[in-house]
Amino acid sequence: MENKVLVETSARHVHLTEEAIAILFGEGAKLTPKKPLSQPGQFACEERVNVIGPKKAINNVIILGPARPECQIEVSLTDARVLGVPGMIRESGDVAGTPGCKLVGPAGEIELTEGVLVAKRHIHMTPEDAAAFNVVDKEVVKVRIESERSADLDDVIVRVSPKYGLAMHIDTDEANATCAFGTIYGTVIKK
Repeated sequence: MENKVLVETSARHVHLTEEAIAILFGEGAKLTPKKPLSQPGQFACEERVNVIGPKKAINNVIILGPARPECQIEVSLTDARVLGVPGMIRESGDVAGTPGCKLVGPAGEIELTEGVLVAKRHIHMTPEDAAAFNVVDKEVVKVRIESERSADLDDVIVRVSPKYGLAMHIDTDEANATCAFGTIYGTVIKK
């Protein structure tokens, strides 16, 4: 499929450090893989946490593994409003200056001073994929989603690494707005 990329919905989730896993689930606890994700080596976990904001809580939020260097809570703009935090749109991993929250697990809780973000829409590509699409790492493209509510999604960042699998990630608000349900592809348009 020329210039086509699988569009996946990235629902709210949490990334944890090894230290946070020990606090939330007990010393020596390890994340239990439930199912693999499209990105090689990443997986959805059996473990869940409650995310507590200044306004409300969102309970039973899935954790994605493996452990990361920083805790990060990825939510939609709607989720941010529910929690009562500013919806800061950032690239995954760019947590500096983002709002914090409390995470509560079965063995303990953590008060984070930052880490809650709305992930910027993006496409994961290998270097070979990037060459085929004629794009480079950090390039910004547009993606046309053909559905019952077709739409062009602008400001999509291309992320290139040999560790990635080809897929575009949008949040639940974007998926609902474009009817991007089931197996759906988007057309990458260079700007």
